[in-house]
Amino acid sequence: MESTASRTEFKPFPKIARLSREMVVTEKIDGTSGCVFIGDKDLGEPELLVGSRTRWITPENDNHGFAAWAYEHKDELMKLGRGRHFGEWWGKGIQRNYGLDEKRFSLFNVIRWCLRDEEPQRIVTADPRQEKYQEPLPLCCGLVPILYRGMFYTSAVDLCLSVLNQGGSRAAPGFMDPEGVVVFHTAGNVMFKKTLGSDGAKGGGK
Repeated sequence: MESTASRTEFKPFPKIARLSREMVVTEKIDGTSGCVFIGDKDLGEPELLVGSRTRWITPENDNHGFAAWAYEHKDELMKLGRGRHFGEWWGKGIQRNYGLDEKRFSLFNVIRWCLRDEEPQRIVTADPRQEKYQEPLPLCCGLVPILYRGMFYTSAVDLCLSVLNQGGSRAAPGFMDPEGVVVFHTAGNVMFKKTLGSDGAKGGGK
């Protein structure tokens, strides 16, 4: 039972993020969630753990082969550095398939990372004097496609959905049944999803 002291402890009202700030809209890929955990052995952490959306997985107890792939590419994945790295494991045999003959791992954090053949862009920080740049991804990883980056407007989200609906997936060009978008509001540090069709209404999908 919660003590009187904990119930009466002063808790300040949380700071409210400003709505008219930057957002990043990326394509929502219909696969299965994956997590790569890189630990620090000096701190007694496991060197590598692999997860699905709900549990740690292994090549013997896998989720669409993601753990087997991760351990096969361990040397490359270790370059991601300490921490939890989330992305989508997608392609052949998973959800929409996207017309692919292979599976791919696309990370969600498009602000921190860039692809190996791209020029790292400067990352906006609270202190403009601090210069921080994106890091190139290991060759075995991709990124979810950025559809829009700029001030928050719901009209921009609708435009991104329209572009996907008419032009097909950016992640797999030529695939004409994309799922939708993920909106990351930078000031609020929160993500939202919006899908094509019924947008997850009852009986209309997840």
